[in-house]
Amino acid sequence: MSNNKHLGHQAKKRFGQNFLHDEGIISNIVDAINPEPGDNLIEIGPGLGALTEPVIERAGQLSVVELDRDLAHRLRHHPFLAKHLTIYEEDALKFDFAQLASAEKPLRIFGNLPYNISTPLIFHLLSFKAQVKDMHFMLQKEVVQRMASGENCKSYGRLSIMTQYQCQVIPVMEIAPEAFKPAPKVDSAIVRLVPHKTIKNPVKDIKVLNSVCLAAFNQRRKTIRNSFKKLLSVETITSLGIDPSLRPENLVLADFVRLANYLSDNPVTSKND
Repeated sequence: MSNNKHLGHQAKKRFGQNFLHDEGIISNIVDAINPEPGDNLIEIGPGLGALTEPVIERAGQLSVVELDRDLAHRLRHHPFLAKHLTIYEEDALKFDFAQLASAEKPLRIFGNLPYNISTPLIFHLLSFKAQVKDMHFMLQKEVVQRMASGENCKSYGRLSIMTQYQCQVIPVMEIAPEAFKPAPKVDSAIVRLVPHKTIKNPVKDIKVLNSVCLAAFNQRRKTIRNSFKKLLSVETITSLGIDPSLRPENLVLADFVRLANYLSDNPVTSKND
């Protein structure tokens, strides 16, 4: 039997499918999510229902976003789960999660995210943070480490800054490849993201913060003066209280916020020489 087949379903590489089958791990993940009746729960990529079924047992109702039409069909005709599910057969990267939220019932999103699209999907989900109570995701262990990393670490970068600016990042547990079929070639981890209710030091434009991070970490071994030479002068960087001889990984979140806010107030205009 193919190692890529689980419960009669052939895992599809293009969707990055790896199905959880370890009952102990599944139980621990559901405990971490802690679903309760009345929660506005949304699962991304329910797959074969490893998390779907125990979450429904606790909460009673669940919305799911599933791109694979075979898996969506399977859930739609499931003898026990179907009546408890609202199924959106759509691409989570393009899905408007705000349509499922309300002021009384903020979103609680969870899922075993496809590792090949995890970073862009996280950025898409963060755009709905105002409607979200919390998120729990299974990701590649390295991605969770990057999300939670602090300054002066090799794993610190754009994902760290953009996630931590918007959310509290809490690594929950690590999971070995053997918990999946087929087994991925990397270790996995669960992370909890809780959007900040208020941001004490807000950026004027989050897109500018993202652009600053891209410029900084595009060539992370360069010093700040070289990373930003097309955006900011050495004098300006110094005036913002930042040592231009530092590397991007040495700057704290507040430094990137100051740089972004300066550029929001003083946008760089292209010049035709």
